[in-house]
Order: sequence, then C-alpha cells, then structure tokens
Amino acid sequence: MVMPIGPLMTEHRLIERMIVLMGKEVERIRKEKRVKFEFIEIAVDFIRTYADRLHHGKEEDILFRDLKAKRLEENHRKTMEELIEEHRWGRKKVKELVDANKKYKEGDENTIETITRCLQDLVNFYPQHIEKEDKHFFIPIMNCFSQSEQESMLEEELEFDRNFIHEIYKGKVNEIKILD
Repeated sequence: MVMPIGPLMTEHRLIERMIVLMGKEVERIRKEKRVKFEFIEIAVDFIRTYADRLHHGKEEDILFRDLKAKRLEENHRKTMEELIEEHRWGRKKVKELVDANKKYKEGDENTIETITRCLQDLVNFYPQHIEKEDKHFFIPIMNCFSQSEQESMLEEELEFDRNFIHEIYKGKVNEIKILD
C-alpha cells in the first residue's frame, strides 16, 4: 500500500536533526552569555521554510484538507485540530524569536533570555509534536483513505515539492522588485 505520509515522516528526521543543533546552541548561549545571531537566522529560515511552509504546508493543504472530508473518529479529529493549533503556536514562537534576534543584532543584550527561551521552547516542542504525528496520528488515519486516494495525495505532495523551490525564489525576486 502506498503511504503518502512517507515523505512527511522523512521530513521529520531532518527537522529532528535541526532541533538537536538548536538544543546545542541553547547550551552554548547559556554558557557563553552571547548569541550567534547568524545561527538564529539560519534556524529561523529552516523552521519557517522547511518545517512550516514545506512540511506543515503539505500536512495542512493536502492531508488535513482531505481528512476534513472524511468521517474521523473523534480522537483523530481532536488530534488533527491539536496539530493545526500546534503549527500556529510554532509560527508565533518563531516570530517572537525573530523579533528578539533583531533587537539583539541592534545591540540589545537584554534579549538573550528571550532568544534562549524561544529556542528552548522550540527544542521542547518539536520532538513531542513529531512523536504525536508519527506514532499516534499518521499511521492510523491512513485507514481513512483508499489506495487510490493515498496515491493521489502522494502525487500531490510530490508536486508540492517540485513547485516549492520555484515559489520561494519567485518570492525573493518579487522582494527585490519592491526594493527598487
């Protein structure tokens, strides 16, 4: 049976690797009492682009969209709603991190604690979020779909991936046009 969740679970492994690096950065910041704002910018770009726009985008725009049309068991519907809310929470936390990092770059060292807390919150959040999806949601909800529906979702996810890089760089070119 084709499982359209395969790519989503593979993406989880890369997100987990980044979260480990973020955890090490939290330890380093606490020890050295300084922030490498470049690391924060890379981490934010990864979370916003890869984890949220690419990965969560496929979950919300494909998997969850199709699940909303199905008769789900109450616990699965509740879990899906929790996952969507967790995605929103992550976006807010990343925005808070971006704002604090910007102030730090401008010389406000009082933001070190906020940066550290935001990173730690994300480091604590993602493993639990991923475990919920991998072990308690993705596999059981696949029973809601026929094999052809799963194949269709998988093809849509692959098309999403193929178009993603073009969307990113089209946006970057448009940003440059705005700067003129």
